[in-house]
Amino acid sequence: MEPIRYFNRHTGAIETEQVYGEGFLRWAYGNPLGALALAALVKRPMFSRWYGRRMSSAASAARIAPFIARYGLDPAEFADPPESYASFNEFFYRKLKPAARPIDGDDASAVFPADGRHLGFERASAISAVFVKGQRFDLPTLLGDAALAARYADGALVLSRLCPVDYHRFHFPVAGTPGATRMINGPLFSVSPLALRQRLSYLWTNKRSVTRLETRRFGTVLLLEIGATCVGTIAQTYRPGSPVAKGEEKGYFAFGGSSTITLFEPGAIRLEADLLNHSAAHTELYARIGSRLGSAAQAPGHTYDG
Repeated sequence: MEPIRYFNRHTGAIETEQVYGEGFLRWAYGNPLGALALAALVKRPMFSRWYGRRMSSAASAARIAPFIARYGLDPAEFADPPESYASFNEFFYRKLKPAARPIDGDDASAVFPADGRHLGFERASAISAVFVKGQRFDLPTLLGDAALAARYADGALVLSRLCPVDYHRFHFPVAGTPGATRMINGPLFSVSPLALRQRLSYLWTNKRSVTRLETRRFGTVLLLEIGATCVGTIAQTYRPGSPVAKGEEKGYFAFGGSSTITLFEPGAIRLEADLLNHSAAHTELYARIGSRLGSAAQAPGHTYDG
C-alpha cells in the first residue's frame, strides 16, 4: 500500500502522514488473514468498547508523554497540562486553549469543523473518485433517508478525516440553531485511507450521527460524525435548540481516528479553491478547525430566511 500524503494548508507543503497503528491497519486491510480477523472481530463494537476501556484505565496515562514526543504535539496548546490527565482517553479528547484555534471572522465564511485532512466536492451526487477511482458516494444510505438525500444530492459535501494524533473535538462550521442528533447504528471499520482505498462504503455503513443546523446564511446544514475502529463514543456536548456561534464546540470522539461530513444545500456555498483543487487531484487538504472551507453563495431564485 502506498503511503498517505496530503497538502498542508498551513505549511504550504505536501506531507506524509504518520499513521498510528500502521502495521495493524496494513495487515487488517491488506492481508487475507487480516480480512478474516476484521470480519470476525475488529469491526464489531465490542472490540472498540474493549479497547476503549483499556485507554480509559489509569495505567494508560503512561502512554501520554511518549505519544506527545513521537507525534510532535504542542502541550502549550492544551487547556490543561499533560500530567493532569487521568487516562490516555481523557488526554485524547482534551480541550485546547481558544487562542490555539482562531475562528475565521468573516460573517460569510464557513470553517472546517475539526482538525484533519479534508476533501471537498461541489456536488455530492457526482462524487466518483475518493482515494481510488470508481468509488461513488451512496448518499441515501449515508443519511438513512432517501428524501433527504435527494434534497442534498446537488449540494456541496466536505469530508473531514481525523487521525488519532489530531485534536478530537468537533465544532459547528457556521452559526445557527442545531436540532437533536439522530444516531444510525453500524459496524466500526477503520476510516483511514488504508481502509477506504479498499472499500469507501465504510463511511456510509459505520455507526454515524446526523444533526440538522438551521442557519441564516447557509440554509439547513447537515452535520455528520462517523465512528471508526476503537472509537467507542461519539459524544455530543451541545444543547439542541440553543443557538450556537461559528466554531463553538459540538462534541468529541473518544479514542480512535474518526471522520465528519458536512453537507450543504445546492447553491448555499462556494468551497475554497485550494480545497477543490487538491480534492480533484485525490489529495487531502490538511487544515485546522476555524480555517475557512468556503463562503456563502446564493443560488438564483433561492433565499435563506434562517
